[in-house]
Amino acid sequence: MGNRRRVAERRKTRPAVIGGMIAVVVGGAGFGAYALYGGGAAADDGTRAASADQKPKVKTGPLSATEVKTASRTFLTAWQSGKVTEAAAATDDSAAARSLLTGYTKDARIKDVTLTPGTPAGDKVPFSVKGTVSYKNTEKPLRYDSALTVVRRTSDGKPLVDWHAAVVHPDLKDGDKLVTSEAGTPPVKALDRDGGELTKEKYASLGPVLDGLREKYGKEAGGKAGIELRVVRGKSAKSDDLSDKTLLELSEGTPGTVKTTLDPALQAAAEQQVAKKARSSVAVVRASTGEILAAANASPGFNTAFQGSLAPGSTMKVITSSLLLEKGLASADKKHPCPKYFTYGHWKFQNDDKFEIKNGTFKASFARSCNTAFISQAPKLKDDDLTKQAQQVFGLGMNNWAIGVPSFDGAVPVQSAAQMAASLIGQGGVRMNPLNMASVSATVKSGTFHQPYLVSPDVDGRKLATASRTMSAGTLSQLRELMSYTADYGTAAEAMAGVSGDVGAKTGSAEVDGQKKPNGWFTAYRGDLAAAGVVQQGGHGGSTAGPIVAALLKAGG
Repeated sequence: MGNRRRVAERRKTRPAVIGGMIAVVVGGAGFGAYALYGGGAAADDGTRAASADQKPKVKTGPLSATEVKTASRTFLTAWQSGKVTEAAAATDDSAAARSLLTGYTKDARIKDVTLTPGTPAGDKVPFSVKGTVSYKNTEKPLRYDSALTVVRRTSDGKPLVDWHAAVVHPDLKDGDKLVTSEAGTPPVKALDRDGGELTKEKYASLGPVLDGLREKYGKEAGGKAGIELRVVRGKSAKSDDLSDKTLLELSEGTPGTVKTTLDPALQAAAEQQVAKKARSSVAVVRASTGEILAAANASPGFNTAFQGSLAPGSTMKVITSSLLLEKGLASADKKHPCPKYFTYGHWKFQNDDKFEIKNGTFKASFARSCNTAFISQAPKLKDDDLTKQAQQVFGLGMNNWAIGVPSFDGAVPVQSAAQMAASLIGQGGVRMNPLNMASVSATVKSGTFHQPYLVSPDVDGRKLATASRTMSAGTLSQLRELMSYTADYGTAAEAMAGVSGDVGAKTGSAEVDGQKKPNGWFTAYRGDLAAAGVVQQGGHGGSTAGPIVAALLKAGG
């Protein structure tokens, strides 16, 4: 903002007095900002100032349009004018707001700020931001959109901006800050397995992956840092495995080179597939090595394929089946109970549409995804049996994967009673993502867990995770038979139609509180490829995630 000359205007008339208090309307920094004092604010909505011997009445209820407009513009006007203390006082967390708004100028080096409010939607007010980022002798314009929400303070009913770091910039999480400087980490030029460059423009899903590659390998890849405005993550964001993020590059650095395992044709196909389904994610790995060949997300802001933490539903039955087969509690071609209901831990479990299979085999229950066939075995299992199986055979839930970028390694916590039973069918506390479940199919196909990786461990000498044991030959053979039968005749058959060769699959649907539709899951293998996908709030996995996974298995040849 340029310096503005203030001209005092002499008035012949006295300011209006309302209810014994002065009310003044002032303009500032391009806004109709309202400074309301005492009874002036009360008079606007028809209330009266409380007398000295009366306790002021705390206003409650929904905010009026005037209150939203006044509170938002008071904050925006003060921020634009550089009056940090005033802007912070217009929020419900003045200390946090003051710190971040001070850093906006001091650390982020953003000047000449213009804030333009849009049309409010209830208590939410969108606004646009224009400014200039200046570092030493380098400047570059900055433009972005943000939004704020007005809330009523409980103690006195005063309308204030609900403070979160995202008000300042939508990419900020609470505890993050904006910094403009010579980048601490040089840029990287990420390459696919064939040597082609990977960019966000070419592959929309790869933004978080490229950020992670830079954070991990930037300093050792031989590049030189440039000058940039970036998000520096705080403790809470880092605990969620979020990487620092570049928002604006003022001068280019010299990138180093990092080669990945991504297959350009499969990555392009994965991007196309998730673009067809909202809230979908998918991952593809080579079963014999663990190389990640593709990963894509319909929502590119977060890498659900690697970092998602979602209940996997009935795809978890692959792991549970391996446990039951090993313990002799099930056998592919032997009869196995699949009643309409089974109660365990005071919970009554049922199958989809309350179906039952009379005199059926375990293979039939697996192929049709009978919940009670698995829940009925809970009384014969120890609380930690499933956890040990996931960790020791499938390499999951030990927080030790090192794929080259941030990832979540799955979670199968030890639980008891009804929650333990629910875990057997991928509910309870079990959490997975597409990369985890692609790895599960890969383990079944190869017979051994190979930790997925995006960058070869030869690049930096890191150690890949391993599993402590493998399934017996008999268990592995039956598990492959179960998945093959499901791909040919079970709930996965429709999606896998036309996928030829040595195939296996499992569908899943995971109920989530507050969702009308479950998350749809699908995991499968074909030859040396293994893939898994999820469509959040999509419904049954066979019809939602299934076609995505099947298309990529076909594309892989």
